Amino acid sequence: MSVRELVVLGTASQVPTRHRNHNGYLLRWDGEGILFDPGEGTQRQMLRAGVAAHDLNRICVTHFHGDHSLGLAGVIQRINLDQVPHEVTAHYPRSGQRFFDRLRYATAYRETVHLTEAPVAADGTLAVTPSYTLEARRLSHPVESYGYRLIEPDGRRMLPERLAAHGINGPDVGLIQREGRLGDVTLDEVSEVRRGQRFAFVMDTRLCDGVHALAEGCDLLVIESTFLDEDVALAEDHGHLTAGQAAAAARDAGVRHLVLTHFSQRYSDPEEFERQARAAGFEGELTVAHDLLRVPVPKRR
Repeated sequence: MSVRELVVLGTASQVPTRHRNHNGYLLRWDGEGILFDPGEGTQRQMLRAGVAAHDLNRICVTHFHGDHSLGLAGVIQRINLDQVPHEVTAHYPRSGQRFFDRLRYATAYRETVHLTEAPVAADGTLAVTPSYTLEARRLSHPVESYGYRLIEPDGRRMLPERLAAHGINGPDVGLIQREGRLGDVTLDEVSEVRRGQRFAFVMDTRLCDGVHALAEGCDLLVIESTFLDEDVALAEDHGHLTAGQAAAAARDAGVRHLVLTHFSQRYSDPEEFERQARAAGFEGELTVAHDLLRVPVPKRR
């Protein structure tokens, strides 16, 4: 049975706190693991969450501020120490290549794993697999930053009442699925499109076209909400979102499950983020993230 869930490793912005580690998020998508923004301490948080280096297939870095990337050195060395048997691919802004190089080779270690560098230079598709297409969109932050989006290919949902009406049952159901036709009956007559699931990861950014494109129609959206709404001027100045801005973007995009994260240390009441998100009109499922939380991707509609 496939597993699709988000494992939250850290939720702090800029500096860790007593209760929040630097950023780190693992998306389990069927048999793959995609690690987003491994900040300082990510390797230890992986141990606490039961995440192994062998679980990682991709690493996606939005930008090269320390709270989103300082954990790269430890994670890459752990991948090599554990001799992960499969290729691991790293995506990150091409403009930060020098930072990636420094982190990858921060200290001496023995390289045992093929780590593919696949930097991002523009909006577009980064990878296509049988399970998903991975895309990137430019965000608005003082340094170059990209958000990421996974899109599952659409499938087909068989309709039992229509199958029965055409007298199709048993092995013939599989046959019409494979061939697209059984006698005079087409697959479209006995099935409907099953929309593929969508996931997006949006970190440090002001509101911009990239935010809306990434969030559009998502089943699960992970998005930064560094500031509360009363500090919107600070958010704009530093290139961040408020809780209300993040929730409004999710509302307009038809997001089903919204995960708010990346909280400034200045706030002591996490529930205020939820209150402001609801005040912005978001009515879907809402989670204010905390470290070591696990969030399942919503079931298909």
